[in-house]
Amino acid sequence: MGREVSESCIDSLVTEMVFSFCNRFYADKSDLAARRIEAIGYQVGHQLSERYTMERPRFSDHLEAIKFICKDFWSEVFKKQIDNLKTNHRGTFVLQDNRFRWLSRMSVEPSLETGQEGENKATEAMSMHLYFPCGIIRGALSNLGIPCAVSADISNLPACSFVIRIKA
Repeated sequence: MGREVSESCIDSLVTEMVFSFCNRFYADKSDLAARRIEAIGYQVGHQLSERYTMERPRFSDHLEAIKFICKDFWSEVFKKQIDNLKTNHRGTFVLQDNRFRWLSRMSVEPSLETGQEGENKATEAMSMHLYFPCGIIRGALSNLGIPCAVSADISNLPACSFVIRIKA
């Protein structure tokens, strides 16, 4: 049995990391905070991918590596497989998690502001938490020799879609 970390510890760590980068270190520069959070995720994903593929042969193509991310890697990190994988067969993959663990227990602080402005702040706060897992995915794929860009879509919480665009 491998070493594991309590899920509540990971939740607290990610929450504190996002809070610190958004409200302390880069309070007026959300784009810098996002890049820094994503960079930390990249390092984590790179190292986890190294650990989980140590005993495996190299993948022969992009689809094989993406399938590894959806099944084995996701199971190790999030204790379940990706719910759906879509591709356009031209270097874009969409990984759909219908109940993304790191968003399922989050709640948005009730705000005095109502309407569009309050919703925008809530969406921005949620999206800041997704830079870390986007970085994890990008780091894992980079370690597998696949340079890519990863973004997330949270239009239907707690479902989350990760869009991977392979760089030529």
